[in-house]
Amino acid sequence: MAWDEWEQLKADAADRHSTGMRLNQLEPGGGGYSALPGQTGDLKVDQSDLAKIGSQAHSLYDNLWSKARVATPSSDAAASDLSGQGFALGGGLKHVSNRWEEQLKSLMDACAHISNHMQVTKNVHTGDENYIQRQMSSIDALDAGFDERVGDPGKKNPAYEPKK
Repeated sequence: MAWDEWEQLKADAADRHSTGMRLNQLEPGGGGYSALPGQTGDLKVDQSDLAKIGSQAHSLYDNLWSKARVATPSSDAAASDLSGQGFALGGGLKHVSNRWEEQLKSLMDACAHISNHMQVTKNVHTGDENYIQRQMSSIDALDAGFDERVGDPGKKNPAYEPKK
């Protein structure tokens, strides 16, 4: 392919699919994010929902432990028997059995991680909420201190009052 042809193909592709950077938005008309204060909600974490997710992950872990592992010992025995009889299939079956065991352990680890994570998520969010409230209350206290220095004690700073 000649260099000119390559450049022409790149130009054609650019004409068909104009790319650009879009931050925090979707294309117009498709719904999406709204930054207006009345149109957004607070993040709410319900302990019962988190508990259900954690319970399902724990149940899946238990089922994987009791049912999916059953095939491994019999597969290993069959692989050894086949290899002992000189069949090349024994090595292949052993490889599949090992791979199954690796994937099963990985999936079980993921289930355990999800279950454990759901147990602590509510506490983490509660701590974040308390931190934010403390920060906001310290800003209010700071504002009140400035108001008292400029205006009469107990009254708002006249600079912040609406114009009449």
